[in-house]
Amino acid sequence: MGESVAEATVTNWLKNVGDKIEQDEAVLEIATDKVDSEVPSEVSGTLVEILFQKDDVVQVGQTIAIIETEGDTPQVATAVSNEVEKAVAVAEVAKSVEVAKETVAPADFSASEKFFSPLVKNIAKEEGISLAELESINGSGKDGRVNKEDLLNYIKNRGSQPAVVSTPKVQTPVVASPSTQAVPVSVNGADEIVEMDRMRKLISKYMVESVQTSAHVQSFIEVDVTNIVKWRDKVKNAFEKREGEKLTFTPIFMEAVAKALRDFPGMNISVDGEYIIKKKNINLGMAAALPNGNLIVPVIKNADQLNLVGMAKAVNDLGNRAKAGKLKPDDTQGGTYTVTNVGTFGSVFGTPIINQPQVGILALGAIRKVPAVIETPEGDFIGIRQKMFLSHSYDHRVVDGALGGSFVKRVADYLEAWDINRDI
Repeated sequence: MGESVAEATVTNWLKNVGDKIEQDEAVLEIATDKVDSEVPSEVSGTLVEILFQKDDVVQVGQTIAIIETEGDTPQVATAVSNEVEKAVAVAEVAKSVEVAKETVAPADFSASEKFFSPLVKNIAKEEGISLAELESINGSGKDGRVNKEDLLNYIKNRGSQPAVVSTPKVQTPVVASPSTQAVPVSVNGADEIVEMDRMRKLISKYMVESVQTSAHVQSFIEVDVTNIVKWRDKVKNAFEKREGEKLTFTPIFMEAVAKALRDFPGMNISVDGEYIIKKKNINLGMAAALPNGNLIVPVIKNADQLNLVGMAKAVNDLGNRAKAGKLKPDDTQGGTYTVTNVGTFGSVFGTPIINQPQVGILALGAIRKVPAVIETPEGDFIGIRQKMFLSHSYDHRVVDGALGGSFVKRVADYLEAWDINRDI
């Protein structure tokens, strides 16, 4: 799963108990906050037990299934079967105890005005914790939110504390919460109503949370990239022939951003409550549009340590795997600053939303031929130049205009100072 990923949700089992499985064949699909991926089998054999079901949250390192290989002896297979039976028996006892504890209908956590993550809700449901009980927990997260550790600590000490009893709920008939959103109905019968997929729901949630969290402010600057356009036109064929990779504008811009972040480390930070975390590594997020219309942000790790060839290979690799749905969970983790190319769709500039908990995001506008005033020793004249806009959104809680504006100006300076005779 990668070092920075701690857990994932089982979204679909591709194999059933009793199915034959080949080595490296996909057994199930999992999802982290940003990436869906398949889990292949490390061995060939028969699937004899599934230990986690769909929508279960699994920690990295946990056993999710048992596969009997052809080399297993009957004794080993029997021992495994016995252990499975014991595990099932324990699970059934735990389940019966949990059912016995429940005296009310399952809590409707959506009725709360407080925010609870899906993981916290799942744990609360499994432990039979009521809405009132969950709301009574003092959270240590941002804005007092209850996180997984808070809930697990509460559950651990729950037996020694008076239980939160919701007697009125036992006596009162369960009524659907008025805050529960009903499925829209087409008035004219011609409108199509489609539920958001899982990724779109997550994107929606993250975007709203980002706007509510950060004080967004923008700086815009126009850049003359004529020399870059000419240089790329001159070397792109030789570059592709030598490296087997296409040379797009993106790695050129990424190189400039990485240099500017090294010059202005105040932009390479994150915010945790009232604390600022200064990041040691420069990990550039690269927003990429997926074929289904969703958005994902794979990360180029230690981007400031890559030369232009390495940057081009990293950009192409992540971009191609994003489009093919082959990104790994760790590919989207650990970003410290994000770049998005709105010019791909013809936009001149944009006002992107910050990718939390980062404090800045840069939008690259479309490159256009425009008339411009060119200064020479002999005087000024009008000429045709290739120009683009850089749009910098930053978190005004911790980044003031001087830093936000100076950073994007430095990116522009690096681009305008491009050596047209640079070797590839």
